[in-house]
Amino acid sequence: PGVREYLDHTIQLAQQQGYVTTLLGRRRYVPEIHSRDHNTREFGKRSAINAPIQGTAADMIKLAMLQVADYLRKEELGSRMLLQVHDELVFEVPEDEVQQMTTDIQRIMEEAYPLRVPIKVDVHTGANWLEAK
Repeated sequence: PGVREYLDHTIQLAQQQGYVTTLLGRRRYVPEIHSRDHNTREFGKRSAINAPIQGTAADMIKLAMLQVADYLRKEELGSRMLLQVHDELVFEVPEDEVQQMTTDIQRIMEEAYPLRVPIKVDVHTGANWLEAK
């Protein structure tokens, strides 16, 4: 029942305000929600529901990336953050830093934006990205 309430409340907010927000306050305007066309209006409703969830996830990974960048600078490690793919960060890590990076990056990512529900981060290693998956 809580999920249905969330969905209905989010759609109602989008209809009233014309936008929805992520937990960190970033707005996604949803003009489609007022469309006369049924399909466009339904798309607007789906966008209104999806944006706060996916947008918050995007905000969280960005915060984590900033914190990881600070960590790498302060620790003066040879490891490098190479890229972000959706909710994953890919690193190039010297062999002697693997254990430290595994532990510290997991902690940083899990604590990037504290929520009531704990965020769990999986860490995988390998000689290349395919191997790490």
